[in-house]
Amino acid sequence: MLRRQTYCSSKGHAMPARKYTRQDLRDAAEKYKNWGKWGPNDEIGTLNYTSPEDIVAATRLVKKGKVISLALNFDHLGPQGAKSKYPSMGRTNPIHTMLRTGTDAYSGVLDKRGIRAADDMVTMPLQCGTQWDGLGHVFYENYMWNGYDCREVTTSGAQKCGIEKTKNKMVGRGVLLDVARFKGVGSLDDGYGITCKDLDDCAKAQKVEVKRGDYVIVRTGMMQRCQDAGSWDGYPGGDAPGFAFETLEWIKRTELAALASDTWGCEVRPNESEEGINQPWHWITIPIMGMTMGEIFELKELGEDCAADKVYEFLFVAPAIPITGAVGSPVNPLAIK
Repeated sequence: MLRRQTYCSSKGHAMPARKYTRQDLRDAAEKYKNWGKWGPNDEIGTLNYTSPEDIVAATRLVKKGKVISLALNFDHLGPQGAKSKYPSMGRTNPIHTMLRTGTDAYSGVLDKRGIRAADDMVTMPLQCGTQWDGLGHVFYENYMWNGYDCREVTTSGAQKCGIEKTKNKMVGRGVLLDVARFKGVGSLDDGYGITCKDLDDCAKAQKVEVKRGDYVIVRTGMMQRCQDAGSWDGYPGGDAPGFAFETLEWIKRTELAALASDTWGCEVRPNESEEGINQPWHWITIPIMGMTMGEIFELKELGEDCAADKVYEFLFVAPAIPITGAVGSPVNPLAIK
């Protein structure tokens, strides 16, 4: 039996909790495993929950034609490289390089055809900004989603569960759960574990029902706190509010298509696990449950708009860039109301 070990106050402040062990993770893996649910060859997991009928219904949510981007700009001002007690694992902010410019054209530096134009390129880790974690991103021991061997991800890319397999997904009904606003705070405290009750109570207060196949987006306020302070220090991999381990039960119950938040890693940090177990919630949600996860979503404008019109559901359009064999993808998620 999976033991509940998270204890939190009602206002978004962290309180001490016992640590999850590898046995707890083994219990959770057995309890929440979706391997084979959509057949032995499935590579997209819970994205299967969204039906064509769900997408048609989501289009009917568009009432005022307002489009809200949930993406940070991809530039050198992003969160990677900020001060953190955790190593960046090679992630940097995007490096934007001009290959041809207007000043080149003006000064007569043209190619043989005399084309007057600009070209550019970007070098960036695929998960450095607003992005999707694909199903090849995190392993449970030596396995990835649906029981595929982790060695299927090679130096040539993910041979199974590559992000390109999702290129016609991430479209459907989006639901914002603004937990920070619901709790009456600008931002949840670092280390606060969002509980199943928090999510249910927030949805009830907002008069919105989470349905099978939804894309649920949770606002903690952390990103806005960093932006207001003018510093990303601690954001990439540091202490943060986020989903408590117990929310695995909520994810299973709601049968959502995907989950996203405004933090670097979605789950609460410090993690609720023993030494040597990093990101335990990820261990279960991605490789065991098959859930694609959105991180570093910009939710200030969406939060304000939903608070103003009291409408917390919308058409959500956020397909991944189909980079063959990639385990994640930058994205410009759109909430259309």
